[in-house]
Amino acid sequence: MLAAFLQVQPSSNPIMGFLPLILIAVVFYLLVFMPMQRQRKQQQQMLKSLEAGNVVVTTGGIVGTIVAINTSDDTLVLRVKPDNIKLQVARSAVSSRVTEEKKA
Repeated sequence: MLAAFLQVQPSSNPIMGFLPLILIAVVFYLLVFMPMQRQRKQQQQMLKSLEAGNVVVTTGGIVGTIVAINTSDDTLVLRVKPDNIKLQVARSAVSSRVTEEKKA
């Protein structure tokens, strides 16, 4: 009876011990990092495609129309209603472009 308890268990594969951790890391990457990278690429694409006349929203919540784009220092001049005030903001401060669908 005692001999049954003292028998040595066959060693299991060490990779099988790490398999759950590897699977969790893969799922985490697929659910978190890939969407973040996709969103960052879309944001960069939107910032590159800005042109005069586009209506944009800044990260501070200011809505304005692009009047000029300064490529030397990567800034935009926005015209803000109701008094047509002109503001100079960094291109990276633009959070989104307002489309006709969003206005309605």
